[in-house]
Amino acid sequence: MNIAVIFAGGVGHRMHTKELPKQFLEVYGKPVIIHTLEKFEQHNEVDAIVIACVKEWIPYLNNLITDYHLQKAKSVVVGGKTGQESIYNGLVAAKAIAYEKAVVLIHDGVRPFITPELISDNIASVKKHGSAITTSKVTETILVVNGESSIDEVPDRNNSRLAKAPQSFYLDDILKAHETARSEKRNDFIDSCSLMQHYGYKLHLVDGPIENIKVTTPQDIFTMRSVFEAREILKMQEQAE
Repeated sequence: MNIAVIFAGGVGHRMHTKELPKQFLEVYGKPVIIHTLEKFEQHNEVDAIVIACVKEWIPYLNNLITDYHLQKAKSVVVGGKTGQESIYNGLVAAKAIAYEKAVVLIHDGVRPFITPELISDNIASVKKHGSAITTSKVTETILVVNGESSIDEVPDRNNSRLAKAPQSFYLDDILKAHETARSEKRNDFIDSCSLMQHYGYKLHLVDGPIENIKVTTPQDIFTMRSVFEAREILKMQEQAE
């Protein structure tokens, strides 16, 4: 069984919007989170979707799920104070519906440009290697700094990657790591990759498209619109040929 665990617990402080959390902002005719959820809804290897959402916005999200006929969305749970807590709540909900050994694809609700190929690659990597950490190649120089103005290291760009999402694992493995972190009162892991590495799990990388961005700032909204427009132009050109 393959379950998408989508966390949409943020309120979008960096988006500077007072009315809607960033995941509900409409871009190209749909809320950002619907663009994301539809990618999993339409993928034939995904059996179910669980979403962790800001408590006050759960009724709003449930209405969207109904309006857009997202039949694989099986559970909407309350998000936590941190991303780590939101993911944990989603994993617990996934465990409640898993009827066999399950692969979970942990994904940001505001990362809408995931591709069908990337979903398939994540599932295949977990089944072969036990994990899948989506990455993209670095196109600029990365600096490891000490303080604000001191450079400790300039790593080789060929050996550097940007960690993105999905980050995918067997459900039992990632849930066990979360339970251990909770028993140790650790709630400061920035993502599932960091948590799993800390507890000794071997992580396998899966390269994804560079446009698999996380929509966090107003500039990201402009980028998202530009990607949709570019794809629409390309589609029209292909149809004209």
